[in-house]
Amino acid sequence: MSQPIIFSVTDFVAVFNQTISTVYPFVTIEGELSSLRVSKGRWVYFDLKDENCNVKFFGTVYQLPGPLEDGMVLRVSGTPQLHPKYGFSITIQSIALAGEGTIKKASQLLEMRLQKEGLFDDERKRSLPYPPARIGLIASGESAAYSDFLKILNARWGGVEIDHYDVQVQGDDAVRQVKLAIEYFNAHNTPPEVLIITRGGGSMEDLQAFSSEPVVRAVAASRIPTLLAIGHERDISLAERAADVHASTPSNAAELLVPSRQDQIAQLESYQPMLKRQILDAIRLQQERLETAHGSMRQRIEHQLTARRQYLESLQLTLDQINPKQVLRRGYAIVRRGSKNVRSSKAVHKSDKISIEFHDGRVQAEVQ
Repeated sequence: MSQPIIFSVTDFVAVFNQTISTVYPFVTIEGELSSLRVSKGRWVYFDLKDENCNVKFFGTVYQLPGPLEDGMVLRVSGTPQLHPKYGFSITIQSIALAGEGTIKKASQLLEMRLQKEGLFDDERKRSLPYPPARIGLIASGESAAYSDFLKILNARWGGVEIDHYDVQVQGDDAVRQVKLAIEYFNAHNTPPEVLIITRGGGSMEDLQAFSSEPVVRAVAASRIPTLLAIGHERDISLAERAADVHASTPSNAAELLVPSRQDQIAQLESYQPMLKRQILDAIRLQQERLETAHGSMRQRIEHQLTARRQYLESLQLTLDQINPKQVLRRGYAIVRRGSKNVRSSKAVHKSDKISIEFHDGRVQAEVQ
């Protein structure tokens, strides 16, 4: 009979962990949450159980998808390990909600918390640029939602620059990828004018990433205005409630974001008769003003000409009055001796030859 292998406690723990890490390096377990406990605001301990067994789990609060309660069904992935002091447990890598009832309950708990913080308040909502010149699009590049959004956007309005960040929109890594995408666009020195996050419809479990606390908080913290379009109409995800605007479908998001080119053309054409009327009225008004100004200017010119004419006539009258010939007509005469006018009788002497000018001619005379 072979001898049994006898381990020390330390050796057994080491051998067990080496064996389990080889056979089951990573496991995913689904079960009902129980004995949830948070230590020092950082460490999380809980069990997953079914009708027969319990398994212990250990992790950090940063791995929680949101508020949890005993009785919820979780799908937890992690690494099994036998701790030297605390026994067997699974170190958590990721936690996902499982089952519509659990997802709905978790969403309600998170909604109550975020509602108290004011993340859904209307006062926080911002208007979107209309239409934007550049947008950031967070979506799965292989999804129908992505194709529908681009199709409607380009059909309605061209020339919008689109920066696409490809993400998973469901599954274990969806929360992390969507959160990183939001942070990526917000870290740009020249970010897009609006951030679009979209996906198609699905079950509550498919859409749970958009009601997870990390994604909701990232949407609420975005410095870029946000438009969320999750393709379902039964329930609005918490991320949509935190967004500035939410649309019912990806196609509806494109309709909210840009106007219809055809509608704009039709509207412009409808303005044509009115604009033509306004232009004609403006021309007519300017013509009337020019005619009025022309008449006023003509009156001012005629008034100035009349005033100048009257002034010239008064000058002419003055000149006529002082004209020597006019004086001579009144019976006066000009006496000259040689080329000089004689102004006094003392200025002439006997036998001087003088010239006497009348208004109608001259005579020669000799002083006696």
